[in-house]
Amino acid sequence: MMPKAEYIISGAESVDSCSIAEIEKKCFSVPWSHKQIDDEICRDNVIFLTAKTDSVVAGYISGQMILDEFYISNLAVDEKFRNRHIGSSLIEELIRILSEGNCSFATLEVRESNETARRLYEKYGFKLQGIRRDFYSAPKENACIYTLYFNNEVIHN
Repeated sequence: MMPKAEYIISGAESVDSCSIAEIEKKCFSVPWSHKQIDDEICRDNVIFLTAKTDSVVAGYISGQMILDEFYISNLAVDEKFRNRHIGSSLIEELIRILSEGNCSFATLEVRESNETARRLYEKYGFKLQGIRRDFYSAPKENACIYTLYFNNEVIHN
């Protein structure tokens, strides 16, 4: 295992959007563009956090608050910074922010085959709620829906 990196987690800024777009290209088959990322960073209902080491964006997590619900859009860590607890730290900080606010739950979709990400979400209490068939393209794949409830609220299917 790699040593824990020295990094700082803070809110993303417009100047980070190019670096985030480069990580998107490396991590996702249908990446967001620089402009989409910049637009997202500037939105009022969005939480967009970065983990930086030596002023370099090593990873990020983003999503939007709709009423008291939080929808995680993306979580990615640049390949050269993986296995240093950066993804975990980003999730921990997001959960801290959401739990201090008025959030009922946080939810996300993840590729069914992405066992590493699924284990990470489960480690932080996200529960599998269902499957969205053929949700992803390039390649076509099911999405697993994971949700973390705050205030012990549970919705049964």
